[in-house]
Formats: sequence, C-alpha cells, structure tokens
Amino acid sequence: MKLIQEQTQKQVQQQKLTQQQMMLVRMLEMPLPELEQNVQTELDDNPALETDSLSDDNHPAEHEEWDDEENANGEDRTFEEMTEREEREEALDSALARIGGDDEMAGMADAIDGHERFFYNNGAEQEQMVFGEQTSFYDTLKEQMGEQDLTDEQQNVMEYLIGSLDSDGLLRKSIDSICDELAVYHNIDVDESQVEEVLERLQEFDPAGIGARSLQECLLLQIDRKRWTEARGHAETILEEHYEDFLNKRWERIKTQMGLTNDQIEAAQEELLRLNPKPGSSLGETEGRNIQQITPDFIVETADDGTISFSINRGRVPDLHVSPSFTDLLATYRQRDNKQTLSRSEKEAVVYAKEKVERAQNFIEAVRQRRHTLYITMKAIIDIQRKYFQDGDESDLRPMILKDVADRTGLDISTISRVSNMKYAQTRWGTFKLRHFFSDSYRTEAGEETSTRRIKATLKEVIDAEDKHKPLSDEALQKVLSDKGFPIARRTISKYREQLGIPVARLRKK
Repeated sequence: MKLIQEQTQKQVQQQKLTQQQMMLVRMLEMPLPELEQNVQTELDDNPALETDSLSDDNHPAEHEEWDDEENANGEDRTFEEMTEREEREEALDSALARIGGDDEMAGMADAIDGHERFFYNNGAEQEQMVFGEQTSFYDTLKEQMGEQDLTDEQQNVMEYLIGSLDSDGLLRKSIDSICDELAVYHNIDVDESQVEEVLERLQEFDPAGIGARSLQECLLLQIDRKRWTEARGHAETILEEHYEDFLNKRWERIKTQMGLTNDQIEAAQEELLRLNPKPGSSLGETEGRNIQQITPDFIVETADDGTISFSINRGRVPDLHVSPSFTDLLATYRQRDNKQTLSRSEKEAVVYAKEKVERAQNFIEAVRQRRHTLYITMKAIIDIQRKYFQDGDESDLRPMILKDVADRTGLDISTISRVSNMKYAQTRWGTFKLRHFFSDSYRTEAGEETSTRRIKATLKEVIDAEDKHKPLSDEALQKVLSDKGFPIARRTISKYREQLGIPVARLRKK
C-alpha cells in the first residue's frame, strides 16, 4: 500500500485574543498587590504614561450604595436596569480616552441615578488590609537575643539557630549537623554541648515552645512555664509518660493507667488544649519569606438596618493619564502641512511617541475595564447573596455557580472565574475569598433547592452538639442528616467532614 501525501487548503474561522484583550485577561487575574506592582512597573517603563500625585493616605475609593427599598428583591431586577448607567459611562469614557485631550482616567465619575450612586469618597481612606505582625519572625527573636548576656561566639551560634528554625518555630536540624554547618560555612568551631547550651537559652524566649526539637518538647516547654495546678501536673505526666496515647486520643486508656476521675482527665484535656503546637505562627514567618498579607479587593459594609454598600479597594493604584508632552508632539506632527520635510530623527521621534502613547492608552483602558468588571461582578454576587451579607449566616448562602453570575452580568464564565480567583472581600462577618460565596445546589427530599454550604453548616452543628464521649460515626451522621431532610451518601458526609477540617469519630472522642 503506497502512502500519498497531499496538500489541501481549507478555510477555518478562529478567534484569537488581541494584545489588548490579553492584557485585560492578565489584569483580571491579578490580586490588588500584584496590580499595584504591575502599574508601577508600567509607569517606570513607559514615559508616555503619567500619574496624578495622590498621597497614599488620601486615596479615593470607589463606592456603591444600595437602597433596600429598591433592592430588597434583587433577583427581580434585570441586568439592563442594574447596568444601564454604567454602560453610558463606559461609552463616554471610551470616547474621551483618546489623544489630544481628556486621556485622564478619573475612574467612574460621580453620577446619581435614582436609587443607585457610584462614586469616589472624597478623602476616604482605603488602606491595605494587613493581617499579621509587621516585624518578621527572625527580627523578633533577634530583638530578644539582644537582651541576653552572650559572648560573640554564642551570639553567632544563636543567630544561626534562629535562622535554622522552621516557620512553626521548631528546630528540626540535628545538633551535630548544626555543628558541622557552623564549622564549614562560618568557621565557628563549637561542640554539641556548646550548641545545646545556646539552644536552651533560645528556648527561654517568647513565645514558649520556640526552639523545641519535637512537638513533645514544644508542649513540655509551654507546660513548664505555667503555674502549677493539679491539672497542669496531670497534663505534664501525660506528655512525658503517655505521649503516644495522647497523640492518638486514647483518653480512656490514659485515665485508667493514671487512675484519674472523669473530672480530672477533662481538666487535663483543657490544659493541653491551651498549648500551641506551632508557636512560631504567632510571630509571622522565618527570614527570607514575606509575611502573609491579605489585601481585600472589595470592602462590603452592612449597616445595622441591613443596608449594604461596597467599595472597590484601589490600594496604591493612582489615576493614570497620557503625558501631555507626548500628545502635543503628535498633535504638532498632524498639524504640519508638509510631513515629508521631517528629518530622520523627527520621524523616529514621532514613531516612538505614537508607540508609547498607544501602549499607555491600552494600559489605561485595561485598568478601567478591570475595575468595571470587578464592580459589576461584585454587584451581582451581593444581589444573589444579599441575605448572607445581611446576617452572616452561612446557611443563608444561596446556590450560586459561575454561570449564575455570568448570566446577571453578561460576562463570559471564564471572566467571572478569573475575577473570583485570588480576590478577597472584607465583610462585617470576616474576610473571605470570592469563591467562598459560590456553592453548588442540592435538592432536598421536599424538592427544595439548597446550597451545599447549608448542608455543611448543618453537619457542623450536629457534630458540635454530639456527645464527645460517644461521637457519631459517618454512618450515624448520615442518618441524622437524612432525618433533617438531607439524604446524602456516607462518602459525601466523609468528604464534607474533611472539607470542614473535622477528624473522624475516634479522634473526636474525649
């Protein structure tokens, strides 16, 4: 059989993203800190892009107010009614964002349209929300080291020990390995006893448990600093003599072997529960890593009367506009009668200016479109999950998937997915990823559609209320939830329990 290679031609229709669309896609995926860095990089790279000098502590914030009388039944309002004003503004902004005049991006200008108003709070402060300490783990321990009476050699050893700690505050390197590393990399010749002496000094630092070489030593260091009580004594004995049983929560066995009463074993349990297995977590992270920060992209506020408002956190992203010097150069070129008389250097300058101006315009438009997309997406989420934002009860979260938000906003599902990833919303009830507000639907025995979040909340309530001496198995939990109208499989119970971070019945037993 002879193979014959033929060349054919066919016409296919393909859709490719333009450079502008690709820039917008990347921006939609960026959380606020990354956007701030991206804007600063573009300002440094493109001389045609300029900014208004806004002070960091007087930066305007975009804000949306809701009137419950008009919006109480948000699901009844059409998308056209919700966004008619924004579309008018978008068209106007697009018309103005051209060379020769109003290239300045002022966000979305003040407008009042009946019950809706989208504006900048003049002088309103939107600071970056940072959760955690500003001083690093490493620096905090070095400050305490400075208060110790140490020789130069001991200071060098202790500084190396601090740098060798894991992020939870424990030391998992062996002492002999540390001795070898000090000798090889720092030319410090010390034996194991000298390193252990310095380590004992480090273990006296705050918080208690820092520098421990195992979880058991970490907990014992914390117990040792507590005022002596009978419960504290029993807890110490459990850690020293019944550690394996403690790890596996064999409380009945511990109680029998120690000859304790129910009240005594419960008091010891309470004492042990107050200990921190990761003492370093209270100090941030180790040197060389950034402290975890959460910067909410949205600030959702709920008044006592149930009125909901939200703002888009602009952080340190300034107002952007095209440099007048570049637009004046192009305007001068266009006004010239005979463009052929331009010198080579003048032509190169015009080409360079045109390229930079177009790039600046595209970047400004991408930032504006990102902000508008975030705005209408969050608006739709609040509209669907209004009851949750009013009372903070997770069981009130309605079933909501990406398609639901896409249908309300007129955006593509992939766009909603990009907006929802790595974005946070600060609410009266806590700071959550936007994904927190999404949930699959489940149909109950009564035929009602409910959120899987509600099932999880019910499961957690059942487990919280169980007898901890006889915790419910997954099979028993399945029966209880079935009686409550949620006939779900045992493997689903197990999956939801694991997602909630709840251990199996044996490990919940006290």
